[in-house]
Amino acid sequence: MPTGNKPIPNLVIPAVLSRLPLFSALAQDQIERVASATRGKYLARGEILFQKGDPSHGFYIVITGQIKLALPSAQGNEKVLEIIGPQQSFGEEAMLMNSPFPVFAEALLDSQLLHISKDAVSQLINANPTFARRMLAELSSHLYSLITDIEAYTLHSSTQRLIGYLLQHSPHENDTRNRIEIKLPTSKHILASRLNLTPETFSRILHELVASGFIEVHGRSITILDLHRLRRHEF
Repeated sequence: MPTGNKPIPNLVIPAVLSRLPLFSALAQDQIERVASATRGKYLARGEILFQKGDPSHGFYIVITGQIKLALPSAQGNEKVLEIIGPQQSFGEEAMLMNSPFPVFAEALLDSQLLHISKDAVSQLINANPTFARRMLAELSSHLYSLITDIEAYTLHSSTQRLIGYLLQHSPHENDTRNRIEIKLPTSKHILASRLNLTPETFSRILHELVASGFIEVHGRSITILDLHRLRRHEF
């Protein structure tokens, strides 16, 4: 995948698209047509991609970097809804509904994106059932994630939410390792908002888990000392 602090060159876009799961089943001529309606975008850390209410003319795929999707508030706070990493997409819902963006998007890291136009997506959906199914799968994944978030916010305690997040970023249960290290993808302040916690609550829970011997914390690095014990404690 490309790296650097410039937009992805147009000549490289077909090769980048062909390696993305959403487009990997397309024939080369279809890739070329999509590439002709795709533009590279570079965002420096902290730069806004779009604001809530801006019109949508397509959707985005992150190639390198990290994008935050959030809701602003009149008080100057924000609610982080999602953190988008490489090979993940966003903006499909607004595009397909012909609606303005319901959130704002900001780069958490220097980021390279692709913007695929709405017209190109509409043509592909009409012409290629495999692409249509994969687009539906992407949208279903977003909906499933939203339902999971609502369940966590309404039915799980603050501690369960944070432990659940750590477990999501831990090896699968079939993995035999019991002591693992996790690198938080962004600041604790942003993760607190993502988990619907105040920064103070987030820090307090981390301290409690450290005091109870579940984890060690060194900046953004968190070592789970006993993964099996932490899984039991979640419930």
